[in-house]
Amino acid sequence: MALADTPVVLIQGARQVGKSTLAAQVLAGTGARLLTLDTHSVLSAAQNDPDSFVRQNPDSLLAIDEVQRAPELLRAVKAVVDEQRRPGQFLLTGSADLLRIPGQHESLAGRAETIPLFGLSQGEIRSGKDDLASRLFSGDEIGLNDFAGTMSRDEYLEIICEGSYPEPRLRSGRRRQAWFDNYLSRIVDRDAKDISRLMHLDRLPRLMRLLAANNSGELVKSRFAKGIDLPETSISGYLELLASLYLIHFLPAWGGNLTQRVIGRPKVSLLDSGLAARLNNLSVAAFHPGSATAHHAGGLTEAFVTGEIRRQSTWAPNRFEMFHFRDRSGREVDLILEDDARNIVGLEVKSSATVQARDFAGLEYLSAVTGTRFKMGVVLYMGKSAVRFGPRLWALPLSALWI
Repeated sequence: MALADTPVVLIQGARQVGKSTLAAQVLAGTGARLLTLDTHSVLSAAQNDPDSFVRQNPDSLLAIDEVQRAPELLRAVKAVVDEQRRPGQFLLTGSADLLRIPGQHESLAGRAETIPLFGLSQGEIRSGKDDLASRLFSGDEIGLNDFAGTMSRDEYLEIICEGSYPEPRLRSGRRRQAWFDNYLSRIVDRDAKDISRLMHLDRLPRLMRLLAANNSGELVKSRFAKGIDLPETSISGYLELLASLYLIHFLPAWGGNLTQRVIGRPKVSLLDSGLAARLNNLSVAAFHPGSATAHHAGGLTEAFVTGEIRRQSTWAPNRFEMFHFRDRSGREVDLILEDDARNIVGLEVKSSATVQARDFAGLEYLSAVTGTRFKMGVVLYMGKSAVRFGPRLWALPLSALWI
């Protein structure tokens, strides 16, 4: 584990994804001391004298939970490490990305390893293999037929509406809705105020709803600024704040040195599909054909897939980055994965139970322009069959992400 050779380990992720639980498991039987800044008296002590606070367990590991509530502790931690550097001095957890907090990004440079923690993956929930990305980068088509699934479209949609936070998955109906509502209120009323001095934090819920309605859409800042009555020059700070709190993420555009006709805007989506569904007041019935809200299924499903692949990127044996692609001719690919060797995997996401040859148009173009770098192109859909549509082109059920 990182604590064996690193002075500071920082576990970061959204609230309620399991950071504190993971930290407690790591600390069990170690003699470490755990302090949580969600306790008012502990927070006051940390803010009053950060230097003394971080020296409370000098001969063993000190764990500090929700460290973003007192970011001044980071400089105190740095001072301790610089005085007497040894592995396993501090375990920190944070519900905000400290690298995005102004003035904090250099505090622990070269002294800390950051471990991102997202919500539960479907592989964790269902005890699956959970490594489709690595499988596709191999370029090996043998065995892809084994990804045939058994789930119905409604079953997939229910999974998507549950989301990845552990607690709301155990609830249903109004109880799940209440959890998400309280969660968002807590973020706005406390967490956002802890790390930001923006003037209009009360508009964050409205911005979140706009983002949920535009899930997996390209980021047009003027549209969101207008939606919450802010000048376009101000909206970036609010988007950055939501990203810092691990509520949204950006998917940059992939250019591949092709032409200047590539659309360069990133996509933006909510990290948790369950929260996105709640913000749009959506349930499985809302996605049935003919429903006025059925059109939301595509963006929500794409965001769900992006989230699952993002989780896989944290444990895949070979590092890869994630992009999307669209050019001015209308060719697009929902998700492009590129590893350090510049190998390419393309993914299209469909919220339907059927797939057609035209769904591969973007992937075929990607294959043509990347040549031997192109390892596999897959359309993930809500059907049950694994079907080969051509060399290195497959339609696979969504469940291929975790079986």
